[in-house]
This record gives sequence, structure tokens and C-alpha cells, in this order.
Amino acid sequence: MTLFIKYMVSLRCKMLVKAELFNLGLQYVVVDLGTVEIVGTITPEQRIQLKENLLVSGLELLDDRKSILVEKIKNVIIEMVHYSDESPKSNYSDYISDKLNYDYTYLANIFSEVNGITIQQFIISHKIERVKELLLYKELNLTEIAHRLHYSSVAHLSNQFKKVTGLSPTVYKKLQHKRSDNLENV
Repeated sequence: MTLFIKYMVSLRCKMLVKAELFNLGLQYVVVDLGTVEIVGTITPEQRIQLKENLLVSGLELLDDRKSILVEKIKNVIIEMVHYSDESPKSNYSDYISDKLNYDYTYLANIFSEVNGITIQQFIISHKIERVKELLLYKELNLTEIAHRLHYSSVAHLSNQFKKVTGLSPTVYKKLQHKRSDNLENV
């Protein structure tokens, strides 16, 4: 049986879900971002308890089909942006459509209806968050970051970053560096 969990976007979330399943005596085959494959079935009481326990941690057990599909879309995007260094062999719309076996227009309409933003806006916001992370790690320069996140150029990345954050990547990096210096002097 597959369960779908909203806001499950990190390894820490996966660990938390595994602990909750263990506490309820539920065995799982796999716990992945947004999905849990459990062995057998879950009783209504276990489902209610799991739902309540997950809510305390900021996660949400999903029941309706639209929310489940939107969460699948989000998980494909998060996996693509945050955890994969491999470039999609096609454009994002084809990639998402192929991964989920649905027509992209259908996915885009459901996503916009449920979230109030487009899939493209969601992708951009996650790419910018990933750029921020990579800038703070100081392991890659802007050219390498642009390449890793499949931007056509550093200029494109910089323009999009400034449009979303109001700062250029260089100014953002300097501000973050100043903040860490100030914290060290406290």
C-alpha cells in the first residue's frame, strides 16, 4: 500500500517518517520523498494516529487525488533540482510528464489550481534556493553553478536570481559572508 505525504522533502523528513512508522508497528518497503510503501494495509486507527503524529512535525498525510498528484509533481521537481546532477534529456515539461505518465497540460492545470502558481514558477523558486545553497557552500563558482543547474548562461542565472531575490548572486554571497563574520564576532 502506498501512502503520500506532503512537505516531505529532505532526508531528515524521511528519517522522521520511518520513526513514526516504527512507533505504530508499520513495516515499510521503501520511504522516499513524498511516498511510503508499506507492507500490508493500515488500519483506520493507525492512519489517524500517523496523520496526527506527522502533523506535529509539519508533514501531512494526503488523501485526495489532486493533492497527491501535486505532491508527486513537487517531488519530481525537488529531486531534479536538489538531488540530481544529471541534466534532463528533454525540457522540464517533457521530463515531468514522462516521469509521472500524464499529459503536461493536465499536470500544469492541476498544479496551478491547487497551488496558485505555475510549475515553472515552482521550478524557478527551487532553482534559486539551490543557487543560494551552492553559493553559501563556496565550493563552486557561478559558472559551475549555472552549468550544474542547467542554465543557458551565467547571465541568465544572474538575471533570474536578481528578479527573484532582488540581489545579484555576488551581492547575496557578500551579504551572507558578512552575516557569518558578524555571528563569529558575537
